Amino acid sequence: MSGSPFLGLPGAVDTTGSGVPSHYGSPLAEQRALVEGGAIVDLSDRSVLTVTGPDRLSWLNSLTSQALTGLKPGESSETLLLDVTGRVEHAARVLDDGETVWLLVDRPEAEGLRSWLDSMRFMLRVEVADRTEDLATIGTLGDPPLPIAAPGGVPLIWRDPWHAVTPGGHQYARGEHPGADWSWSERLVPRDALASIVARVESGELTAAGTLAADALRIAAWRPRFSTEVDERTIPHELDWLRTAVHLNKGCYRGQETVAKVHNLGHPPRRLVMLHLDGSEGVHPERGAVVSLDDREVGTVTSVALHYELGPIALAVVKRGTDPAATLTVAADGTAVAAAQEVVVPPEAGAEADVPRLPRLGAVTRTPRG
Repeated sequence: MSGSPFLGLPGAVDTTGSGVPSHYGSPLAEQRALVEGGAIVDLSDRSVLTVTGPDRLSWLNSLTSQALTGLKPGESSETLLLDVTGRVEHAARVLDDGETVWLLVDRPEAEGLRSWLDSMRFMLRVEVADRTEDLATIGTLGDPPLPIAAPGGVPLIWRDPWHAVTPGGHQYARGEHPGADWSWSERLVPRDALASIVARVESGELTAAGTLAADALRIAAWRPRFSTEVDERTIPHELDWLRTAVHLNKGCYRGQETVAKVHNLGHPPRRLVMLHLDGSEGVHPERGAVVSLDDREVGTVTSVALHYELGPIALAVVKRGTDPAATLTVAADGTAVAAAQEVVVPPEAGAEADVPRLPRLGAVTRTPRG
């Protein structure tokens, strides 16, 4: 797919080769514009899949981690496709309009997810399609006037549920959560309307922000994303993704046994942290940078940004036993950058089941004297 018409706007720069603007010359000002609620982010590099048919919700419910059978038209959710060992294979942002389930996914995973879903249809009344050529995604923290598609009579606006723990979910993070004020939404517009939206930005009617601005605010909200935080070993607990993407009391699905076992009896082997990076050296790590404690590798940076208020920040996945009070270091251009942890998933996360302690074998049980 060719580059977005947003790349024709003054100052637009694509630093990742994704085909959409990373920034327009002022990433920090663009963050402020997003927070103020009016700016839009071109996400037209992302994909849109659909599932139609009367069995669509019950079918997806049986395959993935979230309870979807009760999803009402216009209601948003998200769900994960896990492998048999509970590791995350795909993530989808979910919206139903009463006739069609819309799955918003990152472009690299779209074909794999579509093919797998197609292979699992069997005799059920469902059809899977890729609608990326027809519809483009626009992200925002506000409610700007856009030509939102509504083929089923319901505007296709996915509202991120990250601001609260969804029914059936569980939060490992403690205290006040920075995601409580997260009002992110993704709106589907006809792809042929992008040029007219760009014209409204050029006229000053709309304000555009780049993906770097959106990512910085996402990191500050501790919000995981499939294409950045997930690797081949990731289980949902490690990213506190039980908040919004997993229903702990629904029926059986692939990977459920691991989800239940780790949550009730065990601990996730790794945990998500937000890092406040020392900016005094003038260097910033990149995604994939090694995180160390006392010269011992303990994790990896998954997302990094310069925040307009917090300065340089990052999300990282570290070993569960890493001391949460310790100052870590992150490799950046041959320099060890100091990084203070902000705990997202605590080391003791999991083991939520109230399992009674059994007496030790051979122990003597004494009857109290009365």
